[in-house]
Amino acid sequence: MGTFKKGQALFLYFMAYAVIGWIYEVFLEVVVYRWGFSNRGFLFGPYLPVYGFGAVIILLALQPLKKRRICIGKVSITPILVFLGIVALTTGLELLTSYIMEWTTGGWLWDYDRFAWNFQGRIALNPSIRFGIGGMFFLYCVQPLLEKANGALSEKARSLLSGSLFILILVDFLYHVFS
Repeated sequence: MGTFKKGQALFLYFMAYAVIGWIYEVFLEVVVYRWGFSNRGFLFGPYLPVYGFGAVIILLALQPLKKRRICIGKVSITPILVFLGIVALTTGLELLTSYIMEWTTGGWLWDYDRFAWNFQGRIALNPSIRFGIGGMFFLYCVQPLLEKANGALSEKARSLLSGSLFILILVDFLYHVFS
């Protein structure tokens, strides 16, 4: 697969996971916490880029590890290492994102003060473990389906879809940054 085609595929995965992340956040807000609906991101569209970035980082960093078989005796510990990698990567990304958002907007969109084992309300053990579990589900169950769907797209369809989605999120981002 050429570099441009890989870039298109990664962008489509980014968008898919950004939308899935938005759905997850809205589900938590409406069904679990019963706070009612609100758009969970700082952008207008139904996507949370932090989930897309997290997914792409996980794919690039942990797909090679996922494919290896690392054992202690006869027991494979690869899934445990992948889980720990997902927890570390997503927690680091969430912490970095909170600082970037605070620097650019004056605050960040979540507060983990009510959770035990939190750091400045920015990250906490409970959400980190949930991200680890969710990341495992996506890496082992959802990603193969997305790869199959991406493989089924024609060159033209992939270009049209990725280009359209890129313009959409770029306009959304620029509108929110410069308005």
